[in-house]
Amino acid sequence: MFTTYNEALEWIHGRLRLGIKPGLKRMEWMLEKLDHPEGKINAVHIGGTNGKGSTVTFLRSILQEAGYKVGTFTSPYIEHFNERISINGKPISDQDLLDLTNLIVPLADELEETELGGPSEFEVITAMSFYYFANNPKVDIVLYEVGLGGRFDSTNVIKPLTSIITNIGLDHTSILGDTYEKIAFEKAGIIKEGTPIFTAVKHPGAMKVIEEQAVKMKAPLYRLGEEFNINSHHSVSKGEVFTLQTEEKTLEKLEISMIGQHQTENASLAVCAAQFLNKKGLFNISEHAIRTGLKQTYWPGRFEILSESPLVIIDGAHNDEGITTLVNELSSRYKDKNIHIVFAALKDKKYDKMIGKLDKVASQISFVNFDFPRAADAKDFLKISQCANKVAVDDWKSYLGEEIQNLQGNSMLVVTGSLYFISEVKPILCHFLKNKTISL
Repeated sequence: MFTTYNEALEWIHGRLRLGIKPGLKRMEWMLEKLDHPEGKINAVHIGGTNGKGSTVTFLRSILQEAGYKVGTFTSPYIEHFNERISINGKPISDQDLLDLTNLIVPLADELEETELGGPSEFEVITAMSFYYFANNPKVDIVLYEVGLGGRFDSTNVIKPLTSIITNIGLDHTSILGDTYEKIAFEKAGIIKEGTPIFTAVKHPGAMKVIEEQAVKMKAPLYRLGEEFNINSHHSVSKGEVFTLQTEEKTLEKLEISMIGQHQTENASLAVCAAQFLNKKGLFNISEHAIRTGLKQTYWPGRFEILSESPLVIIDGAHNDEGITTLVNELSSRYKDKNIHIVFAALKDKKYDKMIGKLDKVASQISFVNFDFPRAADAKDFLKISQCANKVAVDDWKSYLGEEIQNLQGNSMLVVTGSLYFISEVKPILCHFLKNKTISL
């Protein structure tokens, strides 16, 4: 048994050696040993390629504003590992995580001796979250973000009140498939019999797959552009304003404090899910709770402005669709700026397409190496980029400090490419912007 939080965390991270292990057999084995905690919670299941975390947070904020205790299970973390299991935005305590680890370790050891093999890091954390939320009487509802895909994701053992599929993009293609339709099939695996599904998927082929699965599962389907619509959207300095028309009512001039038109879609999905929960009498959610909850929503690492002067932004875009959204937002809001981009990515991403799009808006682009098992080499990025002003960097911490100090009045810094990289960058950037020294 472990006696410290750090020992527990080291054991959890040690499960990374097992890689990604699709399938539900190991989860079902562990949950049976734990007396099926997943069946003792009210849950909403959120899948999709991009926007899952933002949608979770919009819905959490709405439910919290309505007076409920809301559990969230998200990945990856931005600043602290404990963020992944939270209640009302407050991460699980070090002691609770230590206790959960000591609960799971014997099960993991026993499972390792079976033909199923040992559980992965994600499976371990997911099992911990189920037990934690099921044994916390204060939690009214839990929002579960899918880790990868959907059909064989560790979270897909729950029977949710409703489900959300944000969108479909070409990500994790080596595992999920190399077409929108194949990926949609995996994502649609979270659709449960008779359980309503809300989606903002745009790709026609992907939508057809989701529609077919919804019919097969007799699941009511609510689609952006059909059953609900976003009207009269406009951007403001620190957010977006839009009107949402649903089957329930029209909500005019909804305000969100997260930047980007795509965030209006994520917010709309959250509102539709909240309206469903309210309509069914499962929860009491007023229009005031919806409006206030949306406006108060904050989710780190998503077009997050760390500093206005100098202008420093971090964005967790980590695939082609995410980078496209980022580039569109930069082009719209900062077309007169000299944009210096700092980029890192993982090996399994289509970073050639990502870099090609960033090249179009970057006056300077710096490719960096960071300490992560699946991180790609900055020198490979350098070969792809067509930007005239480009460089590969090893010591990104010192480099970032120098670059911020050298930013001129019309220049800005944007760090992007990987949520894992952003999680390392944010605390160091915040420390530098506050103290003018790099924390190594």
